[in-house]
Amino acid sequence: MSDRNGWTPLEVRPQDVGADPTAEALAGYLDSTDVGGLLVREKAVVFRGFHVPEDGLDPVLDRLLPHRIAYVHGNSPRTKVGSNVYTSTEYPPAYTISLHNEMSYAHAWPTRLAFYCAVAPASQGATPVVDGALWLESLDDEVREAFGRGVLYTQNLHSGSGLGKSWQETFETQDRDEVDAFLKGTDADWSWGPDDALRVSQSRRSTLHHPVTGAEVWFNQADQWHPASLGDDTAKALAQIMPADELPQSVTFADGSPIPDAYVLQIRDRGLQHAVDVDWHEEGDLLLIDNVLVGHGRRPFTGPRKILVAMSD
Repeated sequence: MSDRNGWTPLEVRPQDVGADPTAEALAGYLDSTDVGGLLVREKAVVFRGFHVPEDGLDPVLDRLLPHRIAYVHGNSPRTKVGSNVYTSTEYPPAYTISLHNEMSYAHAWPTRLAFYCAVAPASQGATPVVDGALWLESLDDEVREAFGRGVLYTQNLHSGSGLGKSWQETFETQDRDEVDAFLKGTDADWSWGPDDALRVSQSRRSTLHHPVTGAEVWFNQADQWHPASLGDDTAKALAQIMPADELPQSVTFADGSPIPDAYVLQIRDRGLQHAVDVDWHEEGDLLLIDNVLVGHGRRPFTGPRKILVAMSD
């Protein structure tokens, strides 16, 4: 499957590169390959058939991700399972996770992501990926122009009990001083409130130019942070409990004006419309993506699906 421009992630199998179907052979291939150049050229690369076991994943990740980083200030529910290796977003399997670039709401984001199949789903469960330049191009002029002013993200993080993630989970610390020190370098506004709760606001851009190719791509998570993405019933239920700016996460235009529901639904739907599905066939499959050039998401699935993710700056 490919998008309308004919793009699809490159697939690399042992027979394609004259290698044995082992993790050691994959590591050797990566040692002799300009991984950075390959990724910029292809945007996303899938490695299949190397049978990388979970307990042998680290040497491969060391080559795919030169400097693995922690998921600090991440907003998705995950579990840390290794050295800066996490479960992919832990949302119920019946739901689609829309396309996004990891941590595009943050001051700094990972440049690369690697996904690893520890347990393949019984059915479905693909990781869709979308060319960010095509996603931007697919949006109506009205939407692109409106987002030209940027967006403002707001997080309300509790201290252990409440909706959404706690600040302890989000920043991987129990120390408020560590959180303050981290946020001082992020161009964010934040304040501590009653019950040790934390409110963080960040004004960010909506598009980004890739540092190597210069391509302009859609690069924000407004559709995921907007109440409209929750569905009518859920959004209405939450609106009866609390105003939008008190939700665990919310978003407006940078000047504080509301983003129309129709805009975020168009963004979500066109990202999914132009996505290419990367299916998970067996344990050991790996997907490497350029986190600026490509957005990613998740299709619904059945069965135990376990996909791990790691990131590099």
